[in-house]
Amino acid sequence: MVTTTNVFITGCNRGIGKGLLTVYLSRPNHVVVGTARDISPSLSANLDAIPSGENSRLILLKLDSASTTDASDVVNTLKSAHEISHLDIVIANAGISSYFGPARVTPPEEMLSHYTVNTLGPLLLFQATAPLLDLGSSPKFVAISSGAGSISGMDNLKVENTAYGASKCALNFVTRKIHMENSSLIAFPINPGWLRTDLGNHAATGAGMEQAPVSVEDGIRGVVDKIDNATREFTSGKFLSGQDDTTLSW
Repeated sequence: MVTTTNVFITGCNRGIGKGLLTVYLSRPNHVVVGTARDISPSLSANLDAIPSGENSRLILLKLDSASTTDASDVVNTLKSAHEISHLDIVIANAGISSYFGPARVTPPEEMLSHYTVNTLGPLLLFQATAPLLDLGSSPKFVAISSGAGSISGMDNLKVENTAYGASKCALNFVTRKIHMENSSLIAFPINPGWLRTDLGNHAATGAGMEQAPVSVEDGIRGVVDKIDNATREFTSGKFLSGQDDTTLSW
């Protein structure tokens, strides 16, 4: 009997999320659940056109990471309408980086919006998917983080990103706490690198750069490799780099 690997990816409409979706969908015997904040006919057509491996299929659903109910609603839909009984990999990818400015003038609403999407969103995603991960094969919960979330690395990143950096730092804490509390789960945050996505290039502009330094293709390749080879003993609970074998400092 052929075993199906079920993968859940948030923010799959562009950038890292779309790249991850493309890789997993190309593999045989995979069901890839992709979510996005808005599901338009053009997005559906675009993602449906991505080549799929033998016996693989895409399920595309709406999930707004700023919502406190969307994650649980999506999981209920997966179970009732799509007969998904387990999840093997959940990737919390959706995120925002929409404000740059020094801490002394960062508006409270920007702190709240970044925390809501980048920290609370992944936590709610884990809470909703945990029962299905419990039934998966060597289940993995992966948070797409950032070097901006490293407190010890702040001296090397001269970007006025208090809202974004603080939210990713909190995401790292949440993900490590998930690791500590779930002994049968592989859970870790990963910094894919400063990629040439819309979000990455926007951040690069804020830092006075023309574009981000790492291609999306290289970033995706690194993240997938780390997920493929992740183990509870050597990977879970660590802050990984997608570009090399470095374990990043918190």
